[in-house]
Amino acid sequence: MSQLHRPTFLLLLLLPCLISAAAAAATTTSISSNSVLVALLDSHYTELAELLEKALLLQTLEHSVGANNLTIFAPRNEALERDLDPEFKRFLLEPMNLKSLQKLVLFHIVPTRITSPDWPGSHVTLADDHVRLTRSSDGDNVVDAARVMKLDDVVRPDGVIHGIERVLVPKSVIEDFNNRRSLRSISAVIPEGAPEVDPRTHRLKKASGTPVPAGAPPALPIYDALAPGPSISPAPAPGPGGPHHHFDGEAQVKDFIHTLLLYGGYNEMADILVNLTSLATEMGKLISEGYVLTVLAPNDEAMAKLTTDQLSEPGAPEQIMYYHIIPEYQTEESMYNSVRRFGKVKYDTLRLPHRVVAEEADGSVKFGESEVSAYLVDPDVFVDGRISVQGIDGVLFPVEELKAKSKSETNVNSRSNSGLKKTATKLQRRGKLLEVSCRMLENVGLHSHFASCH
Repeated sequence: MSQLHRPTFLLLLLLPCLISAAAAAATTTSISSNSVLVALLDSHYTELAELLEKALLLQTLEHSVGANNLTIFAPRNEALERDLDPEFKRFLLEPMNLKSLQKLVLFHIVPTRITSPDWPGSHVTLADDHVRLTRSSDGDNVVDAARVMKLDDVVRPDGVIHGIERVLVPKSVIEDFNNRRSLRSISAVIPEGAPEVDPRTHRLKKASGTPVPAGAPPALPIYDALAPGPSISPAPAPGPGGPHHHFDGEAQVKDFIHTLLLYGGYNEMADILVNLTSLATEMGKLISEGYVLTVLAPNDEAMAKLTTDQLSEPGAPEQIMYYHIIPEYQTEESMYNSVRRFGKVKYDTLRLPHRVVAEEADGSVKFGESEVSAYLVDPDVFVDGRISVQGIDGVLFPVEELKAKSKSETNVNSRSNSGLKKTATKLQRRGKLLEVSCRMLENVGLHSHFASCH
């Protein structure tokens, strides 16, 4: 190849790389200040802009506005502030329901420009759901069930914003909300016609025949209602899940771990559950079978205080985590009410036969005894009716294990001390024998021949 054609050949080889670099630079460029997305953030639709930021969708919409024209149906602020059901709004803002919030926000955005001539019609939103455009009998433009208040309220080169009177809610979000609400409403049914106990004789009274109204306090005193049993109670019977798989335990455990990561400060806990152990899989199976669990989750600061000796033994991470899992459903409110009423409460753990002790301290719930204790610092990190996660500021260990460890250390110290005393005694006895021997040698004039006698 001649010298003249070499630069041309090299340029041809580098041309695909230059084109891909230019395309990457074009995709990473920031959006224009005249963009419809910037206009939304600066507009009077502040409630929708705030939901968009909380849904973590800014980067997604930046890519969408760069590839397509966008049409945004923006509800008026009053629709989100006053007209929206408070319980539904609280559901959307919970960290574990981030996907539902994202779907609701994306349901208001269509990746094409829609103007007045496009009514009626049907379009696919960024949430992959269809939105219907119709006209009412009065000639008003309607989006699903929401009337358009301000057509072409904000117009930009890459999109348009239409003001609507109410929030658009996709059916999938409504189903998620109803499922969560039905799980939270699960509660024990108060028996009708409960027996009464005579406080003087502690014998059952004759049934009155009138049923106990729903919501009435229990007829039995708490100490009479509790039947004595073994210290280690058997595991609860499987709930309505069983072989019918009414509960998707794997999905619920994924939601719980994802919430830990989004909440922040519990990355070590999530890492142990997923990577270092198979506890996440075990918890999913338990939830699928109908069990309920309460997890006392130590934060990252507490997990950082664990030593390598505490984690290096085989099965140590599992044993530590088992002691932080309670096989019953407890929220911050229920635990605080229990310790306020009964003082100290002992909860069974998955690390049988050990129990974790809870008591009230400084207006909160304190777990553990003696020096190894932890306070409930982040209440209700995750609660869905099957799994409850309560954040604590320390790692808990069974009291019996700590006592056994301290006892073994005391025995080792006492053995070492006794060994030192025996050695000292032997050395002292050996010195007296040597002294007697040197005196005998001195009497016969031979002590100078031995260096030990000098």
